Order: sequence, then structure tokens, then C-alpha cells
Amino acid sequence: MDPFDAGAGGLLKQPKSVWATAGASVVAFMGIGLVDPILPSIAQGLHATTSQVSLLFTSYFLITAVAMLVTGFVSSRIGGRKTLLLGLAFVVVFAGLAGTSGSVGELVGFRAGWGLGNALFVSTALAVIVGAAAGGSAAAILLYESALGLGMACGPLLGALLGDASWRYPFFGTAFLMAVGFLCIAVFLKEQPKPARKTSLLDPVKALGHGGLASAAVSAFFYNYTFFTVLAFTPFVLNMSPYRSGAVFFAWGVLLAVFSVIVAPRLQKRLGSLKVLGGSLVLLAADVLVLGYGDHTTAVVCTILSGAFIGVNNTVYTELALGVSDAPRPVASAGYNFVRWFAAAAAPYFAPKIEEWTDIHIPFVVAAVTAVVGALVVVVRRKALTHEAEELEPKHATEDGVAVFAN
Repeated sequence: MDPFDAGAGGLLKQPKSVWATAGASVVAFMGIGLVDPILPSIAQGLHATTSQVSLLFTSYFLITAVAMLVTGFVSSRIGGRKTLLLGLAFVVVFAGLAGTSGSVGELVGFRAGWGLGNALFVSTALAVIVGAAAGGSAAAILLYESALGLGMACGPLLGALLGDASWRYPFFGTAFLMAVGFLCIAVFLKEQPKPARKTSLLDPVKALGHGGLASAAVSAFFYNYTFFTVLAFTPFVLNMSPYRSGAVFFAWGVLLAVFSVIVAPRLQKRLGSLKVLGGSLVLLAADVLVLGYGDHTTAVVCTILSGAFIGVNNTVYTELALGVSDAPRPVASAGYNFVRWFAAAAAPYFAPKIEEWTDIHIPFVVAAVTAVVGALVVVVRRKALTHEAEELEPKHATEDGVAVFAN
């Protein structure tokens, strides 16, 4: 069946509950890149250093990583709908409080609470969309991936538009939009059956005992360091107005969405998952290296271009994590994310520190090296990943309706 078919079960013929969850997912993903174009404005407004402001990402993703052990535990006990509403409530409260911050310490703390809410919501959203979708999961998965790409693209744009007046407005705007999402889900989404088996807090850690899943997680850890060096540190290097920085990261997000949803699956079909992933990681390393040593125009171009490689990597890593082991996909997803999101927390902290210790080029050298290390892990551990590379099918991303958080 064509997922774009407007007939029953097609992308455009989904229940209101699916659209409500997908719409809230767009806003949830927007929250990841929302602060990108306003990072310099926040530093100026709160009289903070680059290292201090970068902690907005570190606190957010550190909490997200730890929360991966909790989300399955919670949702398997209270159900998907209540987990979504709980996550949205956290985001509404902490995003709103972030806009009232009087110091960078307060803002970092509120951002951590926001990260917990986002983890609860996003890690559950795909399962809910698939469970509520009409006519099979293909269109639901496409809708979810489209929401992810749209959110990642529009987050910096919203941050720029609202942040041009004040760095506080993007936080208030996010709180308002998530409150609307809360109401839509409360009205349109009915509670779904709870899983037959409850997930324990240690199940995701135990799942990492599988060599293939552990290999995918370790490789993704190094890749995520590169990814979030680009996302969290580059705005300071570009040093542009919120509007211009927002436009750059909007273009970055568009490439990420297109290459994640459209290009990556075609490359996988033609070349195989591991070849595509290894090649894309090497190209990302080269791109980041040029970004670090090029002039301003080159840095802008390379920042935008990195979205293409990141989009490809996100898709392949998602499918590897969901299909390489025999663990239930909710458990495999949580274990995988538990490992890789620590790198997303580390990169925003260490990149500005490395600049302080050396110069502005070296953080990108380190990011290029971590991308290459990620590729080497894929090469060295290819036998552990061979089952996934040879037998990967789209169904791996749909069975059990499990998301790999934020790709």
C-alpha cells in the first residue's frame, strides 16, 4: 500500500488522535534546536560565557539519557496516553519557567526538567501513533518521521523569529504550543492497552549485553558527539543574528528531514546499511573538518550540508538499534539511547572547553575524529551487525511501534 494514498489508512486519512500526537511531536522535536539561534543572545542577556550557555544542551540531554531507563518502566505501568500527558505537562511547566530565568544556572536547571518531559513524550509518541493509526503502520511511521524532520527544521526558525525580540519568548512560545498539544491529546486520544509485560529499570542495560546492539550504541555515541558539536557549538562560531542563524539551521533541518525520510532508504536498498553508514560518517567527518578551518561562508555551507549526512546516519542507526538484537524493541531502544545520549550531553560541554584550552579549530578536529571512530566501530564490528545489514527491512522500524528517541 502506498503510504501517501489518501484512501483508508493512507497518510492523509488518519484519526484525529494520530494527528494530535504527530502535531505535538513536531513541537517536541522543535525543542531540541530551539535555542540554537538564540544562544549568543542568551549569553549576552544573562552575562554568561559560552561554556555556561552550552550547558543548556548538556543538562537537557544528560537527563534525557538517564530518563531512557525510566520511560519504558513508566509507560508499561500507566499506559501510553498518560505517559504522553505527563511528559507534555513537564515540558509546559519547565519551558515556561525557563523563560522567567534570572540566571544561567536557573535556565540550565529548568532545561533539565524540560528534557525529562521530552524524553517521556517522544519515547512514547511513535508507539501511540502506530497503535492509533488506521490501516497499518507504514503511513504512521512516515508521519512520525515527517514530524521529526519538520520539528528539527522549524525549531531554529521559531527560535529566531521569537528570539529576535527577546531570548525569553521562544521558551514561552514552546510552553504555549505544548499546552495546545496537551489539550489535543487529552481530547482526541483514547487510552491504549498496556503491554502484557512490565519493563524493569534494568532491562535496557541487560539488553546491551548483545554484541550487535552494544556495537550500534557505541558507534552512535561517537557519532552523537559530532552531531551535537555541530548543533550546540557552531552557532557561536557563526556568530550571526538570530534571524540569519535560524535560517542556516532551518536549511540544515530541511536537508536532515529529506535525507532521513527519502534519501537514506534508497541508499540502503542499493548499497546496504553498513556501507551507507560508514561512508556517511566519513563524509560527515570531512565536512566538519572543513567547517572548522574554512572562512565564514564555508562554515555556513558546511553547517547546512552536515544536515544531509546527519539525516542519513539517523535513519540507519535507528534501524540498526531496532533490528540487530533479539531484545524487545522498546527495551533495545531504551538501552541504545541510554548510551548515545551521554555523548549529546558531553559535546556541548567539552567543545567550548576545548576552544578555551586550544583554539577555535580544535573542537571541530575532535568532532571529525569521533565521527571516524564511529565509522571504525562499524567496520570492526561488522560481523556483529551483519544480521541487521543483510536482513534489514522497513518492518524493523514498525514492529512494536517503538521510537529511537529523536533519531
